[in-house]
Amino acid sequence: MSDLIQIFGLALAAMANPTLLAAVTVMLLMPDPKRLMLAYLLGAYTTSIGVGLAIVFVLHDSGAVETSKGTVGPVEDIVVGLLLLLIAYALSSDRDQRLRERRQRRKVAKLAKKGGEEKEPLPIRLLGRGSPRIGFIVGLLLSFPGVSYLVALGRIDGLEAGAAPTALLVIAFCLIQQTLLEVPLIGYAVAPERTQGAVDGFRAWLSRNGRRAGIVAATVAGSLVIIRGIAGLVS
Repeated sequence: MSDLIQIFGLALAAMANPTLLAAVTVMLLMPDPKRLMLAYLLGAYTTSIGVGLAIVFVLHDSGAVETSKGTVGPVEDIVVGLLLLLIAYALSSDRDQRLRERRQRRKVAKLAKKGGEEKEPLPIRLLGRGSPRIGFIVGLLLSFPGVSYLVALGRIDGLEAGAAPTALLVIAFCLIQQTLLEVPLIGYAVAPERTQGAVDGFRAWLSRNGRRAGIVAATVAGSLVIIRGIAGLVS
């Protein structure tokens, strides 16, 4: 059960993807966001589910998912947990202020060299065209497994649950990972006006409480992962 809980936690971590959040924000501003988001989602499913199943089944014997097994797992948990607690401390003490100011100065300097025009990343600019076909392609390209997904695939493989349950776990992970897309799509289909109001409200809340939410999330997640790592070393 603990492995399933950790897989679920990794799926939530994968869901909190800044690139995906930016893409969703851009798509919500389009005249017809539903078609664009649906196309992006289908592309994301194609890549994330296809690659995930390939890693678990096709590359199983090559050791591609072995990094999360054995005695390395608890040590990884403790290291990741300490990093999360360090992030929470940095956010709570506002020690990241200098870094953000430094990045802002570099950004201003780059803008000055380019004549003051700021350009969004290429995938975001492509989504801004509003084409479902482009949305599908961008979803394909931006949905390759990240660190959280790869670690989760190792946990899933370690369960040795059989072909069908393993495939279902991979699919479930991908569904959770794309929640930022799925929830608005369901909402727009059922209650479009209420959904738009909820999206606007969430943006406003996040702008006011984003730092506090990050501190709480990093502290809780880091503590739980460290406890798991220590338990793994002791056992």
